[in-house]
Order: sequence, then C-alpha cells, then structure tokens
Amino acid sequence: MDIPAHIQGLIFDCDGTLVDTPPLYAAAWMAALAEFGARLELEWFRPRAGLSEDLLLDDVERHFGTTLPREDVARLTRAHVMDNLHSLREIQAVANIARAQAGRLQLAVASSGPAEIVQATLEATGLRPLFNQIVTIEDVANAKPAPDLFLEAARRMGLAPATCLVFEDSAQGLQAALLAGMPAIDINKLMADTAPPPDGLNRVYLRKYL
Repeated sequence: MDIPAHIQGLIFDCDGTLVDTPPLYAAAWMAALAEFGARLELEWFRPRAGLSEDLLLDDVERHFGTTLPREDVARLTRAHVMDNLHSLREIQAVANIARAQAGRLQLAVASSGPAEIVQATLEATGLRPLFNQIVTIEDVANAKPAPDLFLEAARRMGLAPATCLVFEDSAQGLQAALLAGMPAIDINKLMADTAPPPDGLNRVYLRKYL
C-alpha cells in the first residue's frame, strides 16, 4: 500500500472503523436505558454512532424530556459491553491497513469512547500492539466533532496535524479531522468501493479520498 509521502502518521477511530462495535454498543445502551424506563429502538442509535457517552445521553434526555441518572446508565452500558467483548470482530480492510503500516509510520487510535472500553476492545481483537498512542475522551476537554482528540494524538506522536491521515466512519469524526487540519478517509466510502485490492489501498485509490 502506498501512503502519500508527506504523511508520517495514521490516526484511526476505533468504534465502527477498526472494530465493528456499533451493534454491541446499541444493544448495551438499549438494555441499560430500559432499566430506567427509557426504551428506544435500534434505529434511533444508528445516526448517533460515534457519539461520546455524554453527547449520546444529552440526546436521550432531550428525546424523553427528562433527566436520567447518567453515571448509573453509563456504568450499566459499560458492563454490558465488557461482558460481551468476545463477540467483537475487527473491520478487516481497515485493520489490515494498520498492520501494513505498523513499524513504518506512527499509528494512533483517537476515540470518543472511555479508555476502559477502548483499551479492552483493542486487546480483545488483538489490535492493541499495532498502535503507538491511544487517546480517549478522558485525555481531552471535548469529544468529536471537536478536533481535540486528533490534535492530542498528533501532539503525542510529535507530528504536525497536516502530516497525519485520519480513518473515520462517522460524520462527527470526519468533521473533527477537518477542524484539526488533517486529511481524512471516510471508511464507508472506502468499503463501498470495489476498486482497492483486498490488502488495502493503492495510490490511485488514496488520491480519491485525500
């Protein structure tokens, strides 16, 4: 796989980009919220994939016009996720890009998720050793779509933002990359295109997205 010469680091979102977590997360939120009488359907969560816990709970409270015991809901949600980590699978096309570039470029994960869950997710899928840096919501002031997570990842790698290439699946994440001054690849477009070879992206394919 050819990466543009000016790129020195790759920054990957975790949930929905490296690992297929959204179905598990939606089920976990649905179960936890139901404990407090807030029942939602799966479809409600689809456009909110990638939101931090706080931003998601903001939307839930607006939807129901009520205040929830947020810490208790988050605790139950995390427990459900942790109990079902064995069901998680990597998103192979993206994970293979990370494997191909590990040791060549600096690699980081930047996720709006909590460190406990992000670290456990990467360990469960065997991806953790690939990455030089892991940045999560506890490390910054603002979640995506603010640029904080990506800027912190670049800072930790000692790289200028413009030399980092972001891989993202959510609108919030792509906006965060734009605000951070970083080129980004929308993996939804990447996965939908049949042109790239199975092991990743060639130069022509990358040019379509940068």
